[in-house]
Amino acid sequence: MAKKGKIENNNKRRQLVETYSAKREALKAITQNQELPMEERFAATLKLAEMPRNSAPNRVKNRCEVTGRPKAYYRKLKMSRIALRELGSDGKIPGLVKSSW
Repeated sequence: MAKKGKIENNNKRRQLVETYSAKREALKAITQNQELPMEERFAATLKLAEMPRNSAPNRVKNRCEVTGRPKAYYRKLKMSRIALRELGSDGKIPGLVKSSW
């Protein structure tokens, strides 16, 4: 089980990404538009740099929804391999059979 603080920080980052996503996309579009003057693009870059660091989408870490584990994460199931194995062994995931030989 991950520390609760790490899970909470990650949830706060997800909220920041949601709130600032539209503004961040607009500023990025301005900075990448080659038809605009250089001063306007540079001003947009400075505004982008002033935004909260945790509002960037690449700062969010994929974590297991069951345990909070950051490694061995399956995106499709939103859980780690360990949680998947435990739930599969208990028969809580339909169609999943734990392999044994």
